[in-house]
Amino acid sequence: MAAFADDGRHRVAVLVRDEILSFELSIVHRLFGQARSAAGTALYEVVTCALEPGDIRTDADFTITVIHGPETLAEADTVVVPGSRVDFEPQSEPLESSLTAALARIRPGTRIASICSGSFVLAAAGLLTGRRATTHWRSSARFRERFPDVVFDVDVLYTDDNGVLTSAGAAAGIDLCLHMIRTDHGAAVANEVARGSVVPPHREGGQAQYVQRPMPDPRVSSTGRARQWALANLHRPITLRELAAQESTSTRTFTRRFRDEIGTSPGRWLTQQRIERACSLLERTDLPIDEVAVTAGFGTAGSMRLHLQAELGVSPSAYRATFRGP
Repeated sequence: MAAFADDGRHRVAVLVRDEILSFELSIVHRLFGQARSAAGTALYEVVTCALEPGDIRTDADFTITVIHGPETLAEADTVVVPGSRVDFEPQSEPLESSLTAALARIRPGTRIASICSGSFVLAAAGLLTGRRATTHWRSSARFRERFPDVVFDVDVLYTDDNGVLTSAGAAAGIDLCLHMIRTDHGAAVANEVARGSVVPPHREGGQAQYVQRPMPDPRVSSTGRARQWALANLHRPITLRELAAQESTSTRTFTRRFRDEIGTSPGRWLTQQRIERACSLLERTDLPIDEVAVTAGFGTAGSMRLHLQAELGVSPSAYRATFRGP
């Protein structure tokens, strides 16, 4: 029986190993499994495979039964390698031959992604040489030492280097999968998947923000009122002073609270909200580019073009041509 159905859906193969991190395995199935077209059709088919079919130990008190072997990798459009508890043990030897042989089955041009410590597998296989990559912050020093030919970045949630992707620890896998869905089918589909999973559609900032960072004092008011006001006024210029006024505080105090709560600056957050608003309008409406720029708060098409190019690597017209629904 074939691993994948011949129905045109994007095929995602998840390669699991002994002591697989169960949370990261579930991320892939949950997010890709929820992605639907406007007509309600499933956009992905997700299949789990192992080096040998059978029972696979997890990092928890249960095992999973995998019925597909490594031949599944040869049929995939995207291969995802979640982390395993064994990745956190000191290792210097090359990949075991069965894992090397399995990865060799992947077709040229297939998108390859790792979650958390799965990046050790990609790096050991030579797939990250000369590429930008990341991993769980606890393993960053060991990763740098073992793979000096990888352009390592500890301060990001995920990387995407021309179709080879890595993510930081655990929940950063959510950000990575949403990024891939957004790349494939646009912000509207990715946002709906995020909404269904009750997670942010896009987290701004790097994982360094989540390392030994104190939680905001619960007795201090949040910045929620200011953010809600900003979203209702994205179409016009918004100053830091205006945002602080919504919370009846000084700009300095507001900026500190905002960073503690959101993990980035108010200005960077505003830009990201405007990009998301622009993408939604480009996908869902026929508004002229100039009008989209004004409505999203960029003021001019030129300004919006610069921001989309910097953030997404495409122009507004190219984005619309790629993701505009029927």
